[in-house]
Amino acid sequence: MLNIVLFEPEIPGNTGNIMRTCVATDTKLHLIKPLGFSLDEKYIKRSGVNYIEFCDYMLYENMEDFFSKNEGTYYFLTRYGHKPHTSFDYSNKSENIYFFFGKESTGIPPKILKPYMNHCMRMPMTDKVRALNLSNTVAIMIYEALRQQNYKDLLLNEPHKSKNFIEES
Repeated sequence: MLNIVLFEPEIPGNTGNIMRTCVATDTKLHLIKPLGFSLDEKYIKRSGVNYIEFCDYMLYENMEDFFSKNEGTYYFLTRYGHKPHTSFDYSNKSENIYFFFGKESTGIPPKILKPYMNHCMRMPMTDKVRALNLSNTVAIMIYEALRQQNYKDLLLNEPHKSKNFIEES
């Protein structure tokens, strides 16, 4: 199972977008407190549209709480990583895989990353940008893992139209 872990997210719009991505990709979301917003804020609802009610998510008091309740392979997206996100194998569909993302302002603290340096990665980019938007990074990462898993059971066609909708129009 694929999982997204947000460490102390600060911007409700990003988290709402990520919730929508999680619903679209059948990915579980883990939120580690403190959050920089309330989950019932209108900004979460606006960016998540009406999909938030379908989001499978859990809240944790801190990282220790998360680690005590979840086992699997942990990957950390961070500016301190030295490997690209495409350099790991995420193809095992029966493995619990967790992708960690830090808070928008400061990321994941180095003391949390240090024991996992072999699983720290960075998305390649120019020296003009320190980091991509959090919700964009989550989408890129989860779709790379899904690509390696041949998109699991996700639909390749819009569910309410025939495969040949355009040709039949």
